[in-house]
Amino acid sequence: MAVLRIDRSANGEVRFTIAGRVDVAHVAELQRVIDGESTDHRPIVLDLRDVRLVDRAAVSFLVWCEARGIRLDNCPAYVREWIRHEVDETGEDD
Repeated sequence: MAVLRIDRSANGEVRFTIAGRVDVAHVAELQRVIDGESTDHRPIVLDLRDVRLVDRAAVSFLVWCEARGIRLDNCPAYVREWIRHEVDETGEDD
């Protein structure tokens, strides 16, 4: 099983630093931690600097995040390109 680490920090915004591999098994956990912050109304940031590998479910989740105003910092180039492709395919760019 791939290990995913999620570190939370807050200072005007809530930042989740994600490390490791993000796959379908981790999307529910990421959704849970984000939902736990939704009542606070502070901006949410996902820092992806230490993400090493993602699967299609993770990319779809990241598209969903951006569509809801969650900022993706330090997004690896290959992930950004995949997100761009998914947005073009689905038309979800809000």
